[in-house]
Amino acid sequence: MSLRLGDVAPDFTAETTEGTVNFHEWLGDSWGMIFSHPADFTPVCTTELGTTALLKGDFEKRGVKVIAVSVDDLASHMKWIPDIEEVNNVKMNFPIIADGDRKVAELYDMIHPNSSEKSTVRSVFIIGPDKKIKLSLTYPPSTGRNFQELLRVIDSLQLTADYKVATPADWKDGDDTIVSPSISTEDAKVMFTKGVTEVKPYLRYTPQPNK
Repeated sequence: MSLRLGDVAPDFTAETTEGTVNFHEWLGDSWGMIFSHPADFTPVCTTELGTTALLKGDFEKRGVKVIAVSVDDLASHMKWIPDIEEVNNVKMNFPIIADGDRKVAELYDMIHPNSSEKSTVRSVFIIGPDKKIKLSLTYPPSTGRNFQELLRVIDSLQLTADYKVATPADWKDGDDTIVSPSISTEDAKVMFTKGVTEVKPYLRYTPQPNK
């Protein structure tokens, strides 16, 4: 059965390019992102892993640990890393799980037989400090992910975890937010001292509360 938002992210122990990882222990109290790749030595994956390495500072700023998974073995990963570093002009700085037995891929339902019987699709899971899944996305093997969008979603998830707001379409960090429907306009005006703009009784905007 596929994982749903709010489910506890399955725990596992696996070998990675940075040693053995006990997933929940490795996450600790951090946010996390686990994302899968169809195979080593494939063009789109090479660009994705390099992009993630280049953005490590952006993930760290948000307190997010990143880890990749591919169904190839550790020896294959280690041979692939120099290509990733050369193509993207970066040093690899996060672990890649060696999942030759497909244990992690199956735990996270990353193999979709209608797409490919053997390789993983491009799955992404954002996991909160409570170890629960906050976001899941699945891309076809041929389509690379937009990592700026993943960072934008993390900004929204972290903001809305701490404040009673939601984020509108195309929101980005610093934009106005939407007051949670569970709060009355009267209470919102007390809670959000920067102001509340009522567009409809159910649609009220307020400046981002942590800015």
